[in-house]
Amino acid sequence: MILINLLPYREERRKWRKQAFFAGLGLSLAAGVALGALGWILLQSLIDHQQSRNAFLTSQIKTLDEQIKDIATLREEIDALTQRQKAVEALQAERNTPVHLLNELARLTPEGVYLTALKQTDGSILLTGLAHTQERVSEYLRNIGRDAQWIEKPALQEVKLTNVTTNIKGSKRLFEFSVKVTLKGAQGESGGGADKQPKKG
Repeated sequence: MILINLLPYREERRKWRKQAFFAGLGLSLAAGVALGALGWILLQSLIDHQQSRNAFLTSQIKTLDEQIKDIATLREEIDALTQRQKAVEALQAERNTPVHLLNELARLTPEGVYLTALKQTDGSILLTGLAHTQERVSEYLRNIGRDAQWIEKPALQEVKLTNVTTNIKGSKRLFEFSVKVTLKGAQGESGGGADKQPKKG
């Protein structure tokens, strides 16, 4: 017996293809939405991670800024301490200068010369005194120029005859003089060791 299908199979095939097309389109759309959502989640995760890194870097930068400020403060304190140390060293170096100076003046002063005043201005010293004769003053200048270890460049400022009252003989005629000298090392050195002495000239 022969069976003949009289149903519209082309219409059924077209309908099936349309259903398959829409089903594939739906699956593609669902897959696209799923991939988009997955990509958005991944991107959001990367953004959050980068933001956390940025926050960490910002905190570290703030910490470093504070440390830099501390370092700057420490440098200022170190500079201040260095200045104080230099000042102390300079005072230490000059502490024994008056003693050496007075000893030297006593050693260089010849017989017949008497110092009455001593005035220091920066690196120069003005010596004022009395002498029996002008030759004694000249000898005093020669002693300073030849044998002095702490002073140099003696320059006679003034010498004049004056009357000096004494308790024994009443009045005596002496020569009043003033000599300007320079401390050795006062022009070139700002400070040194306490035991550092000028060289003999």
